[in-house]
Amino acid sequence: MIHSLRTGIGFDAHRFCEGRDLVLGGVLIPFKFGLYGHSDADVLIHAIMDAVLGAAGSGDIGTLFPDTDSSYHNIRSTELLKKVKDHLDFIGFGIINIDSIVICEKPKIMPYVDSMRAILSDILSLPPDAVGIKATTTEKMGFTGREEGVASQAVALLYKK
Repeated sequence: MIHSLRTGIGFDAHRFCEGRDLVLGGVLIPFKFGLYGHSDADVLIHAIMDAVLGAAGSGDIGTLFPDTDSSYHNIRSTELLKKVKDHLDFIGFGIINIDSIVICEKPKIMPYVDSMRAILSDILSLPPDAVGIKATTTEKMGFTGREEGVASQAVALLYKK
């Protein structure tokens, strides 16, 4: 039996690099490094997109927006998220809520969470309290602990319209 509720998970990680802006959750964060990637490398939005696409049975962002397609080079991930939202609407899914976490030692994320939540809730047509964003460190362990990059995880709950 197919149920009307679906969950999906997403994960993304990018390494730091010089000469790029750091964008997380659609917010420009002042920092000495940006993230390396084909798009703006917004790991939070990438994890959210993979979570909602997975819940809808629609693959992942690499399938929809391959890094071999030059039209996505340096694109803002907010633009990609709008395309994912349009895709969900087209195939008849709505989002109930998103919960996510950004994993890094630096920069500190919490001062930007309200702005991130406002941007994401607007794009996804959700109330702000339906978009959870948390921040954590790995206590100096692993690539995020060594301050080599940022990772993010997200979970999405969708319903079939």
